[in-house]
Amino acid sequence: MKKLIYLICILVVTISCNQSKLPAIEPDVITEFTVNDTDDPAIWVNPMDPSKSIVFGTDKETNGSIYAFDLDGKIIEQKTIRNIARPNNVDVEYGFKLNDSTVTDILVFTEREKQQIRMFSVPDMKPLDGGGFPVFKDEKLQINRLPMGVSLYKSPIDSTVYAIVGRKNGPSDGYLYQYMLKADSINVKATLVRKFGSFSGQKEIEAIAVDDEKGFVYYSDEGVCIKKYYAEPSMDTKEISCFGGEYFMEDIEGISIATYPRGKGYLIVSNQQQGEFNIFSRKDNSFIKAVNLTTLETDGCEVVTVPLNTTFSKGLFVAMNDEKNFYFYNLEKLGL
Repeated sequence: MKKLIYLICILVVTISCNQSKLPAIEPDVITEFTVNDTDDPAIWVNPMDPSKSIVFGTDKETNGSIYAFDLDGKIIEQKTIRNIARPNNVDVEYGFKLNDSTVTDILVFTEREKQQIRMFSVPDMKPLDGGGFPVFKDEKLQINRLPMGVSLYKSPIDSTVYAIVGRKNGPSDGYLYQYMLKADSINVKATLVRKFGSFSGQKEIEAIAVDDEKGFVYYSDEGVCIKKYYAEPSMDTKEISCFGGEYFMEDIEGISIATYPRGKGYLIVSNQQQGEFNIFSRKDNSFIKAVNLTTLETDGCEVVTVPLNTTFSKGLFVAMNDEKNFYFYNLEKLGL
């Protein structure tokens, strides 16, 4: 659908791909171009020097990559991971325990054509997965084993890290698989701990985001609503809510969660064909407003609320743009 609309917009110049009538908010930084097709970003905040934080972004094709960008939008070649078979979504988590004396931040992404997820340390970008963790192995149909979305959850109970993985197609129930990522004395292993999440069957589920502090996972059932479940695998697997669908033109896409102290914050969700982002309350998921960030056909987005440098003094919001790049915004531009 995304590529079809994009081609129509190129061929019929009188049609605007960004349908928004809201005031345009221009990005502070536009990244260098990737080779193929940008899709999803993740932000790693450097704890020693936030100005040296890294934005990772997937470039989705058979000869794909996980690009690393500095805060000026320049590609950091030595941190970029190349020759990935259609990387789709990406996420980061902090403080993963490798052994009794070693803790590292991690990057996890889906590699669709190899039916697996990958895991690297950050910022040294060393593989920790032995070549990859296969996913959806019990599915008989090939199309049901193609991973797309991924989000990481670090349990506040015991600091266990989990990868919650979505796919191109799947059943009406148990669409998401949740894998425990844990290191033994030699390797990191991914162990399936549960299947959960309903699917309408209308389009697909790609965007997934986890609120570690509150213990919720959100995902976009693209043609229906934003769905909310508990992220802790020991909790009830029933759907908590299905909300927001009436505020979207067509596809509900990327989800990011802006977190602030005392449970305050926002969900920022791409209204793809409208060319806008809908903002919902983190507290009760009520709709607050929409903003026009001038992006084209945005899939993934990500946000951090801590100051990084003078350009991103109030935090950073990153949105994929369908021109093989990503847009960076000082978070205060969104009026949050």
